[in-house]
Amino acid sequence: MDKSLRKPVIAGNWKMNNTPEQTAALISEMKPLVAGADCEVVLCVPYIDIYAALSAAEGSNIKIGAENCHWAEKGAFTGEVSAQMLKAAGVPYVIIGHSERRQYFGETDETVRDRVRAALNAGLKVILCVGEILGERELGITAEVVRKQTKVALSGVTENELSNIIIAYEPVWAIGTGLTATPEQANEVCKIIRDLIAELYSKESADRFVIQYGGSMNDSNAADLLKQYDVDGGLIGGASLKADKFAAIVKAAC
Repeated sequence: MDKSLRKPVIAGNWKMNNTPEQTAALISEMKPLVAGADCEVVLCVPYIDIYAALSAAEGSNIKIGAENCHWAEKGAFTGEVSAQMLKAAGVPYVIIGHSERRQYFGETDETVRDRVRAALNAGLKVILCVGEILGERELGITAEVVRKQTKVALSGVTENELSNIIIAYEPVWAIGTGLTATPEQANEVCKIIRDLIAELYSKESADRFVIQYGGSMNDSNAADLLKQYDVDGGLIGGASLKADKFAAIVKAAC
């Protein structure tokens, strides 16, 4: 297997932070710091910030993404945004299945699957989040949980469509807590995901499939995590709100 088959992807998840004005200022600060990076650089921003982000990132190597989309094309879903709306706005990426969406907004493996399908149908690239809570890790069922989440989310996804999906392994116990999986723990679960891709599709697809780590990766631990064979990038939370810290992670990946 050759890790060079996979281009690292560093994606920021801003969550519910930044006004459009703050968005433009932060991206303007980031652009020269990540210019020329030999990896994919993505910033996933709140819906209200999308146009400001696209405008600020124009002409740079920074791609813009959204933080969620609905499974329906349109309808009586007050407060939701469809994948077609995101595509029309010019957004190439969308995060689906983040643990905070599952925890606070009732998302299930099945609704995550339906959102993935809607995003693919609209021509978006998906950052699909999977991961276990602390109790599941303590019970020793991390592999079962992650395999189930992944299998359900990918049900109906063809091998050709895999090129438009990235999986972000995010141990829920390490998100916003300051805790981080060790590089070995992160690689172990990313390998479980890669082995499942090989099982469901092919070894060739698995070797090319990008898998991120998404649990409190920051500028001080990124290099060690990204050295792991099966870790191909990061889904970055708090550190993506600071230009210098995010740029340091990008540098570690490239």
